[in-house]
Amino acid sequence: MSYLLIGIGGALGAICRYSLGLAVMRNYRGHFPRGTWIINITGSFLLGLLFNLHTQGLIQDWALSLFGIGFCGAYTTFSTFGNETVQLIVANKLKLATIYVGTSFLLSVLAAWIGWVV
Repeated sequence: MSYLLIGIGGALGAICRYSLGLAVMRNYRGHFPRGTWIINITGSFLLGLLFNLHTQGLIQDWALSLFGIGFCGAYTTFSTFGNETVQLIVANKLKLATIYVGTSFLLSVLAAWIGWVV
């Protein structure tokens, strides 16, 4: 049953990630990969929140499997983050690449912590 829940959550997470990424990029023309940046930060917040709720016994294992492992696992993406960073470096946008990596890391960790605290 866990595999089915993770699969359903993963499908929903992937669809939300793709849709939000398109929506952000439609309204933004800069070089900064804002879509992945927003997705990874919001996903980190949600995962921090879910794990804390699970630790406190406020959500059951099935909900963590569906939303935490499945949805958040597919919604956030490290591979796209890595690829976009390399694209910025290859385009000689080193300052922008540094800002992207630094703020993605710091804000994602901060968002996970805030999600945990909330």
